Amino acid sequence: MRLPDKHIHQLIDKLTKSQCSFALYRLPWTDECHFVLQASEEVEKLDNITDLNGKKGFVIAPFRQTEEHPIVLIHPEMTAYDWEEITQCIASLEANQSIREEKPAASAPMVTLNETERYDRYYAAFRRFMEPLKEKKCRKLVLSRPAFSPIDEQFSPLETFVKACNDYPRMMIYLCHTPVTGTWLGSTPEIILSGSTPHWKTVALAGTLPIVNGVEPTEWNDKNKEEQGIVAEYVRKIIKKHGQKMTEKGPYTARAGQLVHLKTDFLFQLKETGSLGNLLKELHPTPAVCGLPKEEAYRFITENEGYDRRYYTGFIGWMDPKGQTDLYVNLRCMEIRSTEVKLYAGGGILPSSEVRSEWEETGAKMKTMKNLL
Repeated sequence: MRLPDKHIHQLIDKLTKSQCSFALYRLPWTDECHFVLQASEEVEKLDNITDLNGKKGFVIAPFRQTEEHPIVLIHPEMTAYDWEEITQCIASLEANQSIREEKPAASAPMVTLNETERYDRYYAAFRRFMEPLKEKKCRKLVLSRPAFSPIDEQFSPLETFVKACNDYPRMMIYLCHTPVTGTWLGSTPEIILSGSTPHWKTVALAGTLPIVNGVEPTEWNDKNKEEQGIVAEYVRKIIKKHGQKMTEKGPYTARAGQLVHLKTDFLFQLKETGSLGNLLKELHPTPAVCGLPKEEAYRFITENEGYDRRYYTGFIGWMDPKGQTDLYVNLRCMEIRSTEVKLYAGGGILPSSEVRSEWEETGAKMKTMKNLL
């Protein structure tokens, strides 16, 4: 994918510092971008996932919905497809003087911990997470961590988006900005819900191994197989409840950047698409980003992980109950702030997990975003 001309490039970067709300995204194995923009008023903030029933627009939902981090819907006042149409949209915004760059709010100071301090903090959280697993209160928990990387004034969100599109053709790539959520950029391999009436799809994605010297691993250990099985079991149960004529493909090895995962595709039919929010509420958060039992794992993570995930491990994408929907779990993402980016990564924890291998797995996942900087 190529960058648009320099002027449009600068205007899109300027949009990430404006009061406008927009999303630029590219679906896997495609070269064309979709653009959604709302400039007239504040985006719609929703209290519950079920409030998405019947809604159309670009959604960014958090892991845990709070007053500070609500579910946000960008209304599609303007939409465009591919750079020629996107350029026309941006030019019309400029002509109407709709792009007004705001002074960025000061972000909290970057947490400057060295590698040993970061590992010690993760190790302490890992020990907390192992307790309910060994006591069999939870079958699986997902432990994540943040990291920071400085950026300078020349950092371009659009250039980073285009690089992600070129480097990661298998993933859904997005750049999303609203005054409510801030600016996020991600490269995610995991569908939470996609399709159109009557054919729909979701996936179970769990288990992670690195690609070494360009060679994809073919053997999966028991820990990874068990983790994937737990996620697939949960998704299967939800789909049987809401859908019909379900078929499965997998588990099979799926590449995502320099990592591979175990993946199962679930294809099913829905008669009624006016209540997609009800289905999303049961799917989110999946055991791939939370754990099981769902409510116990969710509560434990929010109380013991040690930081706020915000929109990491939420879901993001285009929603249209009468047309095409493409919603993804918000993985391999960065939050773009004034002088740094905040990176996020996590992994599934089972009673058999080892802290060093889990630490290395989260580091490998962060490289998906770090390699773009």
